[in-house]
Amino acid sequence: MQFLSTREELRSLYKEPGDGAVRKVLARLDGHCRSFISRSPFVLIGSTDGSGNADVTPKGDRPGFVEILDETTIAIPDRPGNNRLDTLENLLLDPAIGLLFLIPGMNETLRINGVAKITADPVLRERLAHDGKPPISVIVVEIKAAYMHCAKAFMRSELWKPESWPDRARLPTLGQILKDQLALDQSAGETDRWLDESYQKSMW
Repeated sequence: MQFLSTREELRSLYKEPGDGAVRKVLARLDGHCRSFISRSPFVLIGSTDGSGNADVTPKGDRPGFVEILDETTIAIPDRPGNNRLDTLENLLLDPAIGLLFLIPGMNETLRINGVAKITADPVLRERLAHDGKPPISVIVVEIKAAYMHCAKAFMRSELWKPESWPDRARLPTLGQILKDQLALDQSAGETDRWLDESYQKSMW
């Protein structure tokens, strides 16, 4: 198998992007971007440790959980998780960040690229609190590019069509997966019950 190694080789396989695809990139949030973020309950965060090791992690909360600080700055609260801190540690090493915002049922997405810093500022944490529980830290993103992404990926995947979804009962539970992958002594059912209890206690 041969792999491409230059931009010229890659570009020779594709048409030039259309004028709209080039000009749609914004340097700051307009009203449509602000509206999209305020309605989005879910964002995917791409980061790298600067040594070629990449990571993508999901963040989700009630719609509008990402705070718009101004037209070029947003704040993402870090709620309780598994404490691996993959994204946060990556951003300390390389502040470049890529974001993909989703709205359920909408095939178009909002992409944001920028530079991130991490803060534990008490005023901002309190501003982003949920039911009196502030996030542990906050990712503050300085926006370099923001643009809407077309619907083709979601249309091809039929992501939002329930009739295309697999039967969840035919798929393994996380407890079953962890039992196999980690060779756990406890049963899959016990692991699932522990996970359910953990979710109830540490969502925010």
